[in-house]
Amino acid sequence: MIRPGDPYGELASPSAAAIEVSSDAEASRRLAQARQSGQPLPELLLRGGDLHRTLGGGAATPSPSRSDATHGLRVPVDLGILRNGDDEWLFVAHAVLRRALWSGPFIVAMNAQWCGDLDLGPRSHPADGLLDLTEGRLDIRQRFTARSRARSGSHLPHPGLRTRRCTALEIELDGKVTAHIDGRRRVTLSSASFAVEPQAFIAYI
Repeated sequence: MIRPGDPYGELASPSAAAIEVSSDAEASRRLAQARQSGQPLPELLLRGGDLHRTLGGGAATPSPSRSDATHGLRVPVDLGILRNGDDEWLFVAHAVLRRALWSGPFIVAMNAQWCGDLDLGPRSHPADGLLDLTEGRLDIRQRFTARSRARSGSHLPHPGLRTRRCTALEIELDGKVTAHIDGRRRVTLSSASFAVEPQAFIAYI
């Protein structure tokens, strides 16, 4: 588990077995495929997405040949898990449970710092063994203000939002919400559990 001030990652070329992915959704899909088939989680070469940005990758990068990628960073990354009954979904960056336009109750689980153009996990680190969770319910005016401030991560603290950092959490929501996992709309549910597997896979930037 990474703690403040600890070194993180090492300079390394991507391994020949590393799978190149251009988005968070593609990354979690590749990991889920391996998990479902009983295989070890593959190493990933990140080319875009919010995890890529969190790790210093910036905007989506082109795909040079492997021989050109000699100055990359090799890092261990936590894996987030959302469960509902016997179903589970993996996420590398975030899982957002909400209704349309963020009306009603919502909960945001961040493994990365960024969720699109919003800094929803200003304290999040993708290898600290913790998920950064924010839950609440905001009226329309509060939502507008919070979204504006979330671009810089200054939406927290907020009296209408509860935050915590944890390894696991079970939740019951007031009615059904849609789970957006690594940016993809996946399932509608009213209860779920979150968990994290510390440093579950290797990523290259």
